[in-house]
Amino acid sequence: MSSNFAVNSIRDFEFIIQEWLPTEKIFNYPQFADYYSKDDIKSVLEPVLKMCKAVIEPTNGECETHPVTFADGKVTTPPGLGPLFHKLQEEGWGTSNIDESPEAMVLPEMLHAAAWELICAGNPSLMPYILLTSGAANLIQTFGDEKLKAMFLPKMMDGTWAGTMCLTEPGAGSDVGDITSKAYPTENPRIFKIQGNKIFITGGNNDFTENIIHLYLARIEGAKPGTSGISLFVVPKYWVNEDGSLEDNDFVNTGVEHKMGLHGSVTAALSAGENGNCRGWLLGLDPRENDGKGEGMAQMFQMMNMARMETGHMALSCISNAFANARDNAKERVQGRLMINPKAGRVAIINHEDIKRTLMMGKAHIEAMRAMMFRVYLAFDERHRDPDPEVRKAASDLIEICTPLCKAYPSDEAWWLIGEALQSYGGYGYCEEYPLSQIARDSKIYSIWEGTNYIQAMDLLGRKMNMKGGSVFKAWVKEMADFYAANKDNDALSKEFAILGKALNSYQAMLKAVAEYSKTNISLIPLYSRRILTASAQLFCGRQILDQAILADKKAKEVGPSHFDYNFYTGKIATAKYYLHNVVPNVWAVSEIVIDGDSSALEAAVDVFEY
Repeated sequence: MSSNFAVNSIRDFEFIIQEWLPTEKIFNYPQFADYYSKDDIKSVLEPVLKMCKAVIEPTNGECETHPVTFADGKVTTPPGLGPLFHKLQEEGWGTSNIDESPEAMVLPEMLHAAAWELICAGNPSLMPYILLTSGAANLIQTFGDEKLKAMFLPKMMDGTWAGTMCLTEPGAGSDVGDITSKAYPTENPRIFKIQGNKIFITGGNNDFTENIIHLYLARIEGAKPGTSGISLFVVPKYWVNEDGSLEDNDFVNTGVEHKMGLHGSVTAALSAGENGNCRGWLLGLDPRENDGKGEGMAQMFQMMNMARMETGHMALSCISNAFANARDNAKERVQGRLMINPKAGRVAIINHEDIKRTLMMGKAHIEAMRAMMFRVYLAFDERHRDPDPEVRKAASDLIEICTPLCKAYPSDEAWWLIGEALQSYGGYGYCEEYPLSQIARDSKIYSIWEGTNYIQAMDLLGRKMNMKGGSVFKAWVKEMADFYAANKDNDALSKEFAILGKALNSYQAMLKAVAEYSKTNISLIPLYSRRILTASAQLFCGRQILDQAILADKKAKEVGPSHFDYNFYTGKIATAKYYLHNVVPNVWAVSEIVIDGDSSALEAAVDVFEY
């Protein structure tokens, strides 16, 4: 089994953080000013790149040869996974980056995200353990009292304990409001007895941490039905006593899922309170003192929204590694002759037209998606730390609009893009001895995790497009229109800006049709929602990658053909051109489909699907 980590450069991250994005102000925030500058990108990321190849990649192979097993109530994970989890936590690549203490040496979100992209490409099964521990600790840090922070955060931040979020139940998946888990009061008004069952809990068990801290959704007796009555509880696998000792908390793992991919990541079924002794700490207000309203869903969405970003980014990391492997294979494999000179002999397949198209297609999607995501990661740093409330507000608005795009677009495209990378191997790609099979299987879950991409699409069309009376979304579209107007006469990229302009006009026409459907035939909105989200992301990515191309064109002219960076900059320009000519036209194709309003799928009787 080959488990190649083939990413061999951090140059695009350097370009994004040092040259393209306005990151100087980020590095001047008090939390970072004494530790980092724009010049430190290489010194931070190059060791991560080396670690991925030397230390992380071997554990990825173990996830296939020694996958998760479950027997006699105990789970066993691949042997190298636990030591690696602890190494990354201890060296500061994990949960400690959320530390809010003034002396904490944390990384800016965008720089930490770059490191995580590399680490995930090295072993996708590892990332959920770290990301969920970080997300759970962040919730406790935000909503817990000082006692809970002192009880849980130190050991979660150093990796002694892990964390999860527990939402899904056998009878309630996306419709979380239908959960049946119950919480019953005890003599302590903050501690409740928990009873219920959860399924599909990623990281729900392991054999390498002393405790697992579950952020668990349940309903307190007397709370309102539906999502508004749900509360969030800190439910540890082992109860933590006042003296720090641990004891059984009647919270057990009843099985693990046998999955298509991510074979080193535990996906657990959990049972709480079978013997009536499972306890949890309530976060936030007691619904019985709040008109029956719980705060659980609002609290959980803090974790879920960042998890959605991270899920899309994990998909991107798999795409990146797939095409890096495909590139290396294409450089090494000699087969066939070029049509323009068949007598010249056999050539490496990277010289063939269709292989170059495949690799450029991958490069264009990777760099466009990465541009989108890091534009939003910059906003996370701004929202969290900028002293100007207007900057924080604008950053928050961008994050709200773009979260469904960042989650759904990379994870939707990953499956077919990795399939195209696999195709470049010919028959070898279908064999388990080569890495693309595992990467493809590992990547598929990302379009399902953290709310399926249909849910992301409906979030975009329902909530995000209508935020603050629609003003936030209109401003988002206007910014792209303003960018087009300011740059449409760029000599080097005039054709590409013409495409962006056509896409913008088509997109706005599509939005008018959607607005009309909301009044006349609302069922067309969910019918077209996923395609509208894809078109929205492609438009935004086109805007970002054209911005990069403007800068790259300037830099290429400055350094000249003899400079070692010339190929990088001209490659950036070629990537932008490919994306605008070959991907962005889908925006007006989707627009025409939506405006046409075909409803044949809705009008068909369900019996027609029998064949």
